[in-house]
Amino acid sequence: MNTHVNAGLRLDDLPIGKFHRRLVVLVGLGMFFDSFDNTLSSAVLASMLPIGFSTLELNSLFLSLTFAGLAIGAAFAGWLSDRFGRGFAFQFNLALFGVLALCAAVAPNMEVLITLRFVMSIGMGAEYVICWGIISEFIPRGHRGRYLGLLGIFAGLGVSLSSLIGWVVIPVWSWRAMFIIGGVGALITWWLRRKMPESPRWLESRGRYEEAEAVLQRIERESGVSSQEDTPTPPNAHPAAGTADEKAEWVPITVLFSRPVIRRTLMALILTVTCLFGSYTVTGWMPTFFVQQGLTVSKSLGFNAAIMSGYVAGPLLCVFITDRLGRRNSIVMFGTLAAIFAGIYPFMKEPVLIMAVGFILVAMAASFLTLCSGTAPEFFPTAFRFRGGGFAQTVGRVGLIASPFIVLWLFSNYGIVGVILAVSGMYVAVTLLYALARVDTSREALEQIAPNGDTDDGPKGPGDTNNPQRELDSSSGPSLSGPSIS
Repeated sequence: MNTHVNAGLRLDDLPIGKFHRRLVVLVGLGMFFDSFDNTLSSAVLASMLPIGFSTLELNSLFLSLTFAGLAIGAAFAGWLSDRFGRGFAFQFNLALFGVLALCAAVAPNMEVLITLRFVMSIGMGAEYVICWGIISEFIPRGHRGRYLGLLGIFAGLGVSLSSLIGWVVIPVWSWRAMFIIGGVGALITWWLRRKMPESPRWLESRGRYEEAEAVLQRIERESGVSSQEDTPTPPNAHPAAGTADEKAEWVPITVLFSRPVIRRTLMALILTVTCLFGSYTVTGWMPTFFVQQGLTVSKSLGFNAAIMSGYVAGPLLCVFITDRLGRRNSIVMFGTLAAIFAGIYPFMKEPVLIMAVGFILVAMAASFLTLCSGTAPEFFPTAFRFRGGGFAQTVGRVGLIASPFIVLWLFSNYGIVGVILAVSGMYVAVTLLYALARVDTSREALEQIAPNGDTDDGPKGPGDTNNPQRELDSSSGPSLSGPSIS
């Protein structure tokens, strides 16, 4: 039996083909409805205040329990994906939040709605982790920046269309229609994704070599490449080269806190906490801020819909520039710009400037969120990639549980200026830290921290040669890599 599938090397060397394009659409649809259901809270909660269905305090509880569910879902998805496979976890969470979204549409009071939202959010949190991780598993290394941007566009469309649809639908059919739209869409996506293949990287890591080979050959055929069985092996080839990362055995989650990995874990946590707090503060509270400042619900939702379109523009920019600049430089650039525009946004008074600067702020925050969320799983090898990314998301979302109360306190005492400037300060600090603490995501660095990876005994794959991302991540400066796990 062939035990040298070389899943990671072969996937990284593939040209982009039919399989990759279909994959990003299926993953993107899940991300779209996850973002739609997550973001509908801003329009829904703002519309509940004037009719007395909710209060600011209940809105804060709704958001906090949403974040608690997202955190539990992120942790559960990481464990489930690494233990039982990406495919099962991928479908289970989508069905969970799709069904419960329909239940939320008929909630008789705010207390029941909050309870349903908590359980629903477990599925939403899992979907978020798995979607970003799937891109790292399947998309060739040299194209990941572009495809992270494409996935971010789906997420951005979910955010912006949630605001736009809320602006149109809520005044006519009430907030309940928003949950119906999100639930039906999620279940349709669940049906379309039922035949998506398991990750060959994960199959190989679990010793299921024949299944991994079968999936790889299918992907290679769809990409217009002859399968490995039909291609003669060059005399100087090293069949097992580059597979240490992919052929890891099950390791406990404590590996994330071991000496060679802990710095990567901390960096993933810091990036995730910042990008989530910045994004959710901007998207979750803008309509409420506008209402409290005297705008009608209709005008508030209209402002919000225009500004939230930046959640499409930002990832679209990522599609065109990230693979050219490298993900490190792009993260630093977008974090810096987000800090600048967050700093000046509170001082805009004219409606045109409020929308223009708000649009740019949201675009930069969305780009930062997209690249940080998509890059963090790459800090870890296959054996614990989803638990590493899931743990970072879990901590980030646990931090968000208290964030509505923090934001409410800042808003009550310092107004929108205090809230946005606090976000700006976070962007400045974390961008500077990430710029100085370089994380090496090359295959060689991941092999060193993989359970079976002691050294790089073979040649590099084409995906590592002259790779702009590798050059940027491994250039001068402190590197968060470390020796192999003993």
